[in-house]
Amino acid sequence: MSKQQHPIPGKFEWSFLLPQYWGAWLSIVFLMLLAILPWTIQRFVAHLFANLAWKLLKSRRKTTMRNLEVCFPEWSAQEVETQAKQVFVDMMLGTFETLNAWYCPTWFKNRVTIEGLEHITQAQAKGQGVLLLGTHSTLLDAGGYICSKYFDPDVVYRPQNNPLLDMLIYRCRATIYKAQIDHDDMRGLIRHLKNGDAIWYSPDQDFGLKQGVMAPFFGVPAATVTAHRRLLKISKAAAVPLYFYRHGDEADPRYHILIEPALDHFPSENEVEDATRVNKIIEQQLRIAPAQYMWFHRRFKTRPEGYDKIY
Repeated sequence: MSKQQHPIPGKFEWSFLLPQYWGAWLSIVFLMLLAILPWTIQRFVAHLFANLAWKLLKSRRKTTMRNLEVCFPEWSAQEVETQAKQVFVDMMLGTFETLNAWYCPTWFKNRVTIEGLEHITQAQAKGQGVLLLGTHSTLLDAGGYICSKYFDPDVVYRPQNNPLLDMLIYRCRATIYKAQIDHDDMRGLIRHLKNGDAIWYSPDQDFGLKQGVMAPFFGVPAATVTAHRRLLKISKAAAVPLYFYRHGDEADPRYHILIEPALDHFPSENEVEDATRVNKIIEQQLRIAPAQYMWFHRRFKTRPEGYDKIY
């Protein structure tokens, strides 16, 4: 969606009342109704949706299993399938957790713990912005919400193709994040970092080599974005790893935020070494709760010359 089509994020347009958006409106009402259900029912529905998605979304299922086979070669075929199914469950649970963050945030009361908050506050006390190096977690905006209970995060976002859904999501996220910054708005990212903001940024997807370099991810060459290096060099911000995850009994879950120390001497003069370093941090984080990651993305879509395709 271009800025010309939707110039002001979160703005209601009268065109949203046209018949072409009626299906989206029904979906929105349906999701809002789901948000007010007790967790016991949400969890039950999440498992139903996950089983349905596992059967119907064959391409996503194959990608998930292939990613897990490549990244966890020590797992048996049965373990890979079990974890892949859990990825779909966690994605659906994360959808309900996000709905709770948007519409019923009190559900998270007394369920959240945090470790390492001082790494953000120390950087900001020095007048630095903080680039929070995170992942595409299945917790979605629930992760942003639990973080907002301890500090004011900004988020980098990619506009939705459907302008009505984009408006809805933008407005819901406005209750969580201090600012929402378009992924193409490099000047905005730099400005917020120079102002001392903490921005959640996820450098963990394959956008090809025009925007990155090849670096090992779980020992496999992967196209790894390097834009954050430029952001850090220009803004003089601190790079702080961030990870959040669900733990405990699924029927009565708890959530933990892990903030690690700011990276020393980062970025360096070697972009491949920097990409490898960040990928290693992400690997260590994902091993804590492997299924709570969006493994259905084609992380190894770009392959080095002479290497066989993975998908």
